[in-house]
Amino acid sequence: MVQNQEFSVERRDLLRSAAGVAAAAAIGNLSSAQAQQDAGASRFFPGFKTFKVQTSGATINGVIGGQGPPLLLLHGAPQSHISWRLITPELAKSYTVIATDLRGYGDSSKPPDGENHSNYSKRAMAQDQVEVMQHFGFERFPVVGHDRGGRVAQRMALDHPQRVTKLAVLDIVPTYYLYTHVTLGFIQAYFHWFQNVRPAPIPEDAIKAQYEGRRPPANDVQAEYFRVSSDPANIHGMCEDYRAAASIDLDHDKADLDKKIACPLLTLWAQTGAMGRMYDVLSIWKERGTNVTGKGLPGGHNLQESSPAEVLAELQPFLRG
Repeated sequence: MVQNQEFSVERRDLLRSAAGVAAAAAIGNLSSAQAQQDAGASRFFPGFKTFKVQTSGATINGVIGGQGPPLLLLHGAPQSHISWRLITPELAKSYTVIATDLRGYGDSSKPPDGENHSNYSKRAMAQDQVEVMQHFGFERFPVVGHDRGGRVAQRMALDHPQRVTKLAVLDIVPTYYLYTHVTLGFIQAYFHWFQNVRPAPIPEDAIKAQYEGRRPPANDVQAEYFRVSSDPANIHGMCEDYRAAASIDLDHDKADLDKKIACPLLTLWAQTGAMGRMYDVLSIWKERGTNVTGKGLPGGHNLQESSPAEVLAELQPFLRG
C-alpha cells in the first residue's frame, strides 16, 4: 500500500454603477429558495460567497464575488472551481465572477447517465451554466473554460450565441478535431481519453485503485483536489463526461460543422506542453471561429495555476476589448 504520497494536480498523474447594481442584485439572489448559500465564504476565494443552484438537470455548486459585469469560469478534469483561485482576485476587481463545478464534478450533483451518456453531454453541461447565469440575472456574458470546461464553453457558444459575448479556451483544441485526427502522439499524451470511455466500471475501478492507501496531502489546495477527485461519484461523473465526448458530443459536433463561433474567441495554450508540441492550436481554432486570436504561454496544462500572471496578461485585455 502506498502511504502519504504527494498528490499531483496535473492530470497526467490523474475567471460602475449599473454593473455594480447588477452585481449586488446577483449576490443578493443567493438568499432565494433556489440557491442555498453554504455556511460562510469559500476559503479559497476570500470575499466570495458559495452557492448551489438547481437547474433543470442538476444542482450546480459554485462561488460568486466581485463587482461589475458578469464573467463565467469553467474548470477542467479532474479539478473543480478552485482551479481559478489564483486569478479570481484580480478579475473580481472588474467583474462579477462566477466559478462553478460542472455537473459530475466537485460538489455539483451527479445525474443518472442517460441514454448514450446524454446527461453528461457538453450540451447538457452548457445548459446548466446558462441557467446558473440566468438565476443571477445575467442573460449575456463572457465565458472562460479550461480543459473540459473549454469544451463545455465551446458548445455553449454554438448553442447559445445570443448569450456568449466572448469565449476564451485554455489548452485545448476542439474535441471533434482530436477524434478525427488521431495520431500516436495523441494516444500517448491523452491515453486517458481512451481509458475513460471504456464501459463502467472498468475505468472507474482503475482510477479508484490509484487512491488506495493514500492519505490526503497536508497542502489545503492539494487536499481539496484529492477529496473531489478520489470521490467515487466524481470519478464516475468524469468518466461519463469522457464517454459523452466520444459519442453524443461527436454527433452534436458533426451536425454543427458548418457553424462557426460568432463571438470573439481567445485560445491560450501551454507552449511546451502536449498541445503546443503536437498542434497548430491557433490555426485549428481559426477554422471554428470568425474572430480568433491566441498565444502559447509558458507553464503546464493547468495554465491558470502554473502561469496565472501570464494568463491574466492575455485574458484581461481580451475581455476589455
